[in-house]
Amino acid sequence: MAMKQVACSAIKAVTNSGSSSLLTRQLHASPGSKKIVGVFYKANEYFTKNPNFVGCVEGALGLRQWLESKGHQYIVTDDKDGADCELDKHIPDLHVLISTPFHPAYVTAERIKKAKNLQLLLTAGIGSDHVDLKAAAEAGLTVAEVTGSNVVSVAEDELMRILILVRNFLPGYHQVITGDWNVAGIAYRAYDLEGKTVGTIGAGRIGKLLLQRLKPFNCNLLYHDRVKIDPELEKQTGAKFEEDLDAMLPKCDIIVVNTPLTEKTRGMFNKDRIAKMKKGVLIVNNARGAIMDTQAVADACSSGHIAGYSGDVWFPQPAPKDHPWRYMPNQAMTPHISGTTIDAQLRYAAGVKDMLERYFKGEEFPAQNYIVKEGELAPQYR
Repeated sequence: MAMKQVACSAIKAVTNSGSSSLLTRQLHASPGSKKIVGVFYKANEYFTKNPNFVGCVEGALGLRQWLESKGHQYIVTDDKDGADCELDKHIPDLHVLISTPFHPAYVTAERIKKAKNLQLLLTAGIGSDHVDLKAAAEAGLTVAEVTGSNVVSVAEDELMRILILVRNFLPGYHQVITGDWNVAGIAYRAYDLEGKTVGTIGAGRIGKLLLQRLKPFNCNLLYHDRVKIDPELEKQTGAKFEEDLDAMLPKCDIIVVNTPLTEKTRGMFNKDRIAKMKKGVLIVNNARGAIMDTQAVADACSSGHIAGYSGDVWFPQPAPKDHPWRYMPNQAMTPHISGTTIDAQLRYAAGVKDMLERYFKGEEFPAQNYIVKEGELAPQYR
């Protein structure tokens, strides 16, 4: 009961935030019933185990009763790929498409062309690279996400993965469940985090939170980004700005990828760039799988140049059963989970509801939520 009250309070708080200001630009929301389609992962038997599990097909972001009470049609599915998928049946007449980074509906230029009524693309979470943003901008669509909704969730997960790799945790866990006991098989490559050099590529909301969380471990912290972080935060964390990415890489014992997927960052970690890293480097990537050259990472893990790779992002998603990262050595991969904790789900569900309310009223969204607005891409995607 208490958890239900927390859920309601969280959704109500985010929904009401900022709604009192009168915003003027219309979001092209014509009067009448709208067809809204949500694409989420399926929970199956796990849905009933937590009343706050809203980020799945069955939970539908907690929006069904509210939307249908206002006369809107709300279709929710996990079937998003292939010629005969459920999503494609609704593309021609939907007005709003909601998707998540965890089970992304890939909104291609072809789908956008077929979606004659489409006005709004919402990401329940952070990261809208599953949308062809250039095509969306040219079509005059609005693309928005719930900025900040799961930054804490992802930063915490990154810290966990760093420790899992540094302490060589997984072989020990596997020994326990297989009935083995070989301390040497773990200890020969287990280290302390203290004193190691950790570099984050990207120091936005998640990167900054990670730097703050790493400070107590007494690491040498570096960061690379388009712009420097606030001087006060630099002083607080001791993080040093590295303007030249290729000069930073060989300095790092651990590299964390925190940059969005854009045309500039797609495949940026190829064979040549990985070769510039220190032999035995550890890499954590909770940003996007396509930032990495898939085979180059697998080859570097096999050769030992990368001593450990962990993350929850793949390309495509869900990852096929023959994806090479499933089978490469010294990996600590999971499905895309870091940003969809129950706490994060409540935040991004509330954020989606807030933006839908504003859309129905023709009001502006919070400025930081826009990824495409009036034909213009947000700076991080340019």
